[in-house]
Amino acid sequence: MRLDSAWRELCAHADYPQPVRELLGQAVAASVLFAATLKFRGTLTLQLQGDGAVSLLVAQCTHDFRLRAVARFDEARVAEIADKSPRDATTFRKLVGTTGRVAVTVEADERSSRYQGVVPLRGGSLADSLEAYFASSEQLPTRLILAADDERGAGFLVQKVPGAANANESELEETWKEAQKGIEKLSPDDLLACPVEELLERGFAEHDMRLFRGSPVQFECRCNQGRVSGLLRALGAEEVKDILQEQGSVTVTCEFCHRPYRYGATDIEALFCDPADSRGSPSIH
Repeated sequence: MRLDSAWRELCAHADYPQPVRELLGQAVAASVLFAATLKFRGTLTLQLQGDGAVSLLVAQCTHDFRLRAVARFDEARVAEIADKSPRDATTFRKLVGTTGRVAVTVEADERSSRYQGVVPLRGGSLADSLEAYFASSEQLPTRLILAADDERGAGFLVQKVPGAANANESELEETWKEAQKGIEKLSPDDLLACPVEELLERGFAEHDMRLFRGSPVQFECRCNQGRVSGLLRALGAEEVKDILQEQGSVTVTCEFCHRPYRYGATDIEALFCDPADSRGSPSIH
């Protein structure tokens, strides 16, 4: 999978430092890949918590590939990491810490059910940790490559799914070994630069493959003007007008996507206007 416009929209209002942006992009790519492997209606959430420079990272993707994400981080600690290159396992550990964990939560709408798997962060990358998650929580051997930069996020997942009851186990195991060798021929930079056809040809040329039509992915946060207006009404006219008088306007910023909603004096007046005032005078002439 590859995200272009959806990834840029997600980051449009958030000024993430480069190391945080790359890690967040990898998490977003993983959430889309994981949602694509499931048959469900609902939301998949990938959450990373640690004692490193990034304390919290959340990426969510729905069954129809609407996504949003956010990261919480220590600016000073991230600045120290950003000044050093290249990105490696040491960088990853400084970002996430030594005692972190990753959780994958699936909330299905139709059954009002919730499933969650939690594993410690392992290895030197987010991909290593998520491979460990599939091995321990799902018992599905998985190989994963994740990549992100300012323009796009990308991911490549190869998974060994259970075979048929009468399948030849030795042949399945040999095919899985070949698939792992294929994905090892690819790099994160390849994912960001090359078309999917080229990636498949480079890594799996000896296999008979079928390429299906892709599905669109779009950024969609749950914040909107109506919800923000309702929040301000709940605060009360007196408190909101005090803020307006002190600051000249009232700005509410979404904690998830960082989109600002600005209200001027006219907007605040309309927000707390009594609907009865707009119906006119009851007098009859």
